[in-house]
Amino acid sequence: MATIHFYEKPGCVNNSRQKQLLIQAGHVLIVHDLLRQPWSGQRGKLRAFFGDMPVADWFNPSAPAVKTGEVNPSGLSKQQAIDLMVANPLLIRRPLLEVGDRRLAGFDAARLQVQLGLSLEAPAVPNLETCPKQHSPKACSP
Repeated sequence: MATIHFYEKPGCVNNSRQKQLLIQAGHVLIVHDLLRQPWSGQRGKLRAFFGDMPVADWFNPSAPAVKTGEVNPSGLSKQQAIDLMVANPLLIRRPLLEVGDRRLAGFDAARLQVQLGLSLEAPAVPNLETCPKQHSPKACSP
């Protein structure tokens, strides 16, 4: 059992399902609103969630600015990516998870085990990161 700081977008269906899986596995969650975090004063902390992931993987592919092509994550430097995310937190891949001094972005059962030491049964749902509301133009509105 671990205490997990879970940074979510309130109302996100997948974040709700992810939290449920973690709680069912016996973990304690401290939930934070990803959109209201003062990231401008915590750029180093935000950066730490992405570790050695490629910059393009730092982004929420369901974010409106990514889907429309306004933001192209594959062509950005680390600094540019953080600057964009501070200005528009919807761009941040979620959830952000923090256990002690270890951090991770995204929800993948294998990575949760390896990087955060969290035991979690692999969900029967094929993908808990792809937004099930992608058909809706306002799916990611804050």
